[in-house]
Amino acid sequence: MRCIVTAGGTVESLDQVRRLTNFSTGRLGTELAGLLVSAGHEVTLFRSRSSSAPPAPPSIGVVDFESTADLASRFLEFATDEPIALFHAAAVSDFGVGLVYQRNGDGSLRAVCSSKYSTRLGNLLVELRPTPKLLPSLREWYPNAEIFGWKYEVEGTMKDALDAGWRQLQEGRTTGCVVNGPAHGPGFSVLSVDGSIVATSDSTGLLNHLVRLLPAP
Repeated sequence: MRCIVTAGGTVESLDQVRRLTNFSTGRLGTELAGLLVSAGHEVTLFRSRSSSAPPAPPSIGVVDFESTADLASRFLEFATDEPIALFHAAAVSDFGVGLVYQRNGDGSLRAVCSSKYSTRLGNLLVELRPTPKLLPSLREWYPNAEIFGWKYEVEGTMKDALDAGWRQLQEGRTTGCVVNGPAHGPGFSVLSVDGSIVATSDSTGLLNHLVRLLPAP
């Protein structure tokens, strides 16, 4: 089966030398891509340039990305109505950088712009603007795909994390959702559109389960 896997975190620029990103290493998505190839599937890996995990095997076609807009363009470039599998494991930044402000002596704010903000400007206020949500668009770009999203939750209980996963599954019209993070607790839960939940204790179990969800080549 033809598969697309995303891995790593997006990067949003503050200026030409600083950026806003997250802690994603790209390890999980890269390992999943390798397992899918070993199982006989054809894989394209969208991997962030900032990924620190070991690179993918040479047998995997790798397409790099940096920002949320970059990743969206990769999805559009490979868009198809073929029945493929898409595993969206990349950690997309919730926010990008908007305007940067300096506070005047009277307390008012004025926007400033620089290719490299200097500490001589003193305290600066940075506007964070929500980035576009890519997952809800995937069903339009890949109408016949088996789409699996990820939901990483930090605050709340396991129930809160699972509820967030069910919402994502419904709103994104996906096939499944992988839930993990501090709110979920150890391991992973894989939610399916049929209402089932499969729990795995570690990433090895998760990846093997995801591979088994696809028909054998």
